Amino acid sequence: MAIVKVIEVIGSSEKSFDDAVQSVVTEVSKTVRNIDSVYVKDMKCHVSDGKISSYGVICNVSFRVTDGNV
Repeated sequence: MAIVKVIEVIGSSEKSFDDAVQSVVTEVSKTVRNIDSVYVKDMKCHVSDGKISSYGVICNVSFRVTDGNV
């Protein structure tokens, strides 16, 4: 029987929402194996001088738990 764990992670990017989500996957992948999916729970932008300065995402990252995993 597979056990799946979910962690909540916040990521950001100065480029786009897609890049912010990719930064979450890249960083989490450094310490967590067997990532199955990423659910984008919330999105926001910071604005400076009338322009978007950064994109932020709150993500739930799901991964299968195995020996040696978090």
